[in-house]
Amino acid sequence: MTYEEFNSFCRALPATTYVIQWGGAHVWKVGGKVFSIGGRQNDQPSFTFKVSDVAYEMLKEQAGLRPAPYLASRGMKWIQHYAKPGLSDNELRDYIRRSHVIVALGLSKKRRAELGLLSK
Repeated sequence: MTYEEFNSFCRALPATTYVIQWGGAHVWKVGGKVFSIGGRQNDQPSFTFKVSDVAYEMLKEQAGLRPAPYLASRGMKWIQHYAKPGLSDNELRDYIRRSHVIVALGLSKKRRAELGLLSK
């Protein structure tokens, strides 16, 4: 996945905002909370996302994936896709979509309503 594809995908998710911070990282947020980060590892794009406890255990040892530097070292369940084989683009999109949901569900009900994220 390229940065353009990553940014286009994240932009299409509901109620997202985008900033470049932390030394040029592409940071995507929902309700002001980070759900995915595009960065660089060895001159290759890398993508970081929040996962469930089960997904973290499944993904952390997979080739091309690892516990996200900094975030995982603080006990948070974040995975970084940094090299091949890693995940396919479709799998990566699925995990980023799930990360968006996980982070959005952590927002207050009031905030989710303000963002239009509550089911009718």
